[in-house]
Amino acid sequence: MDLEKIMNGLEQKHPGEKEYLQAVREVLESIEDIVNENPQFEAAGIIDRIVEPDRVFTFKVPWVDDNGNVQVNLGYRVQFNNAIGPYKGGLRFHPSVNLSILKFLGFEQIFKNSLTTLPMGGGKGGSDFDPKGKSDNEIMRFCQAFMMELWHAIGPDTDVPAGDIGVGGREIGFLYGMYKKLAREHTGVLTGKGLNWGGSLIRPEATGFGTVYFAKEMLATKGETFEGKTVAVSGFGNVAWGAALKVTELGGKVVTLSGPDGYIYDAEGITGEKIEYLLELRASNQDIVKPYSYEFPEAQFHQGKTPWEVKVDVALPCATQNELNKEDAQALINNGVICIAEGANMPCTPEAVELFLENKVLFGPGKAVNAGGVATSGLEMSQNSMKLSWSREEVDEKLHTIMCNIHEACKNNGTEEDGYINYVKGANIAGFLKVANAMMDEGIV
Repeated sequence: MDLEKIMNGLEQKHPGEKEYLQAVREVLESIEDIVNENPQFEAAGIIDRIVEPDRVFTFKVPWVDDNGNVQVNLGYRVQFNNAIGPYKGGLRFHPSVNLSILKFLGFEQIFKNSLTTLPMGGGKGGSDFDPKGKSDNEIMRFCQAFMMELWHAIGPDTDVPAGDIGVGGREIGFLYGMYKKLAREHTGVLTGKGLNWGGSLIRPEATGFGTVYFAKEMLATKGETFEGKTVAVSGFGNVAWGAALKVTELGGKVVTLSGPDGYIYDAEGITGEKIEYLLELRASNQDIVKPYSYEFPEAQFHQGKTPWEVKVDVALPCATQNELNKEDAQALINNGVICIAEGANMPCTPEAVELFLENKVLFGPGKAVNAGGVATSGLEMSQNSMKLSWSREEVDEKLHTIMCNIHEACKNNGTEEDGYINYVKGANIAGFLKVANAMMDEGIV
């Protein structure tokens, strides 16, 4: 496999799509040896086929705001690869959404879903619509207009979207209501549904729970636990909330959370009512964390900064892509961090990841660490298919088992000669092999 030739070709075909190109390079660098050891993959054009999406839908979404003005947004759905199951991946509503970001997320989703061992392919979608500051009626009208364009391309055995940034239970409800009306069926075509109509228990917390379960297994390879550890968490949405709950349950102490306006440092620990306040902040439609310091005066607010300057044992970046750079990584290393686990999608820059690996620090990539969200979505799909509902304990137990199995697969494929576990390499190889072998079995299609 000629990595540079492949990347040069992609850069010419997809100029300016930096997030997508970054994600492809990171995977291909990890699997280069495996591909070269398996000439059948090259003969079947597996790499050329897997780096391009099966199809991309782009559409305009006109809707009317509360003042009677017509607004127009762009909508997308990237169906990347369905070798092992229906396309599966979230919808993101945020002003930053563009095709490059969605292709990066969809490409990552292929391998993340493969790691869960559940029958799910990779996809992603969304819009540059910003829910913040919009009324419920405006959001409903937008979601209905969005689904009017998307509904014919999805289905319970074709493509199963979920939530992501800007798409929570409210938005999923509005989207599903319109799908149900158009398709005239009540099926598991969306996940993240309300508990009253097919949703799964612990789905909101699942990505955060899974992040901590994976990090717990990482720590165990060094004979460590979360007991007594200080933990830095970025973000303040569902992932950060779930992570804070589970870290606290396992005996650790979360001391930070963050937003675009800066970060909060709470030396006493973000526990109990403070964790619940995260949900209130998120529901306020204000993308800021400063109000936390008003509610809990013992906390310090650091304007315009990230939490990676704080001395902690474990770092869980749970906000957004490329939020932790090389300088942040060096600060964490200098402060003695022993474990970094990506609760968000690709929150560490390539330079930061390289630094963690060079210093042999435990580092878990998002496609493995944050797979708990899509894993629980897969469990929701199973419950919908069987027309039943599992208890909170049953779902949590299955999630825990899935995350432990993902860790084991990464460990088996990523352990180096000196005993260091390169989780980036392990996750990419384990995720790739399942998809590649399925593509081989299914022929050139």
